[in-house]
Amino acid sequence: MAITGRFVLLALAGILPLLLFPRPATVLVWCLLLAVAVTVDLALAVSPRRVGLQRRLPANVRLGESVTAQLLLANHGRRQLRAVLRDGWQPSAGAVNPDQRVRISPGERRLLQVQLTPLRRGDLLAHHVAIRSLGPLGVAARQITISLPGRLRVLPPFHSKRHLPSKLRKLRELDGRVAVQIRGAGTEFDSLRDYVRGDDVRSIDWRATARRQAVVVRTWRPERDRRVVIVLDTSRTSAARIEDEPRLDTGIEASLLLAVLAERGGDRVDFLAFDRRPRAKVASAAKGNLLNQLVNAMAPLDPELIEADWSQIPAEIHALSSHRSLVVLLTALDSGAAEEGLLPVLAQLTAKHTVVVASVNDPHVDRLRTVRDTADDTFRAAAAERAMLERAAVAAQIRQLGAEVVDAPPHELPPQLADMYIRLKAAGRL
Repeated sequence: MAITGRFVLLALAGILPLLLFPRPATVLVWCLLLAVAVTVDLALAVSPRRVGLQRRLPANVRLGESVTAQLLLANHGRRQLRAVLRDGWQPSAGAVNPDQRVRISPGERRLLQVQLTPLRRGDLLAHHVAIRSLGPLGVAARQITISLPGRLRVLPPFHSKRHLPSKLRKLRELDGRVAVQIRGAGTEFDSLRDYVRGDDVRSIDWRATARRQAVVVRTWRPERDRRVVIVLDTSRTSAARIEDEPRLDTGIEASLLLAVLAERGGDRVDFLAFDRRPRAKVASAAKGNLLNQLVNAMAPLDPELIEADWSQIPAEIHALSSHRSLVVLLTALDSGAAEEGLLPVLAQLTAKHTVVVASVNDPHVDRLRTVRDTADDTFRAAAAERAMLERAAVAAQIRQLGAEVVDAPPHELPPQLADMYIRLKAAGRL
């Protein structure tokens, strides 16, 4: 049984006559009237156990978008159902109207819609629905909580998708699909054409020139069907927030853009999220299905507050691809974590693969270097300068070991990493 707000108002309204006529008989009569009203209301209220419930949910939604969750109610009672329902979504689901009032005649059904605007990526859960069935007087109600589990997967937003058209145009230029002449792009033979001024003389095909009695050059195209392995660090360093976004989410955006670009470029893409053990893994998929597999694998990822075990990475990469590959490591360039974990195994990776280490830097640290108005600002500027120097030293060590480095602010990391892939593809280094 539940007491409603109307019961409270009636009880408060009864205080006035009790103050004017403070007699035991008056108090007794008033209490009896309230008891009768409650009893009648409870007797006439439809039992919430006679309400049928079904939940209808879409499979997923992208972060930042809205979606509608549906509840189908059926009144199996013999009287009209007057009820208040509360759909028990967790707060991060962003339910706009979880509380709703309904009136359903006997034997009828009603479809309720709850608007959800998720606030975070991952799996959102609804465990139950609370039903409060009101009597005709609205003084008392029957209430029950019904277990009705539901799950909604919130996918990464993929904001970096806006860079995809321009990067694809660059790939098509490399592949000769538009009328743009690029000298020396790729290492696979494509066709022969007449020599024009400015062509590399090393591309002249002397046998074809002798046959045609005109200078002929070979044209090249970028390699296709190469392997790209993306490794996303989910250890404690991925939990740091940079410009109000976890480093892990920036890595997810960069991984998605690179993966889709590489797939459109004709290469095979594998993805691994790792700290001390694999958290998510996507092997090379059929054409057109990679993005769906990636976003579903990345959606439930959360930073793990443990150190990454980089010594396992070579074996994990070998399990994904035994051929020479482009290995992209999305991690932090913090001096302590990189020097103790990443650098010792980097030489082993560069001996067999082309390696790119991508990291997001904090623009706020760079801004702190320029503010020196007070003594506190000067100390902060000195600390920021030291952090930047240590970061640059780690990047220099990585380059000495034969790997490429992409170090950029959050919104610039995805396109810069895509540009690095295009440059390596054009140079025939994949």
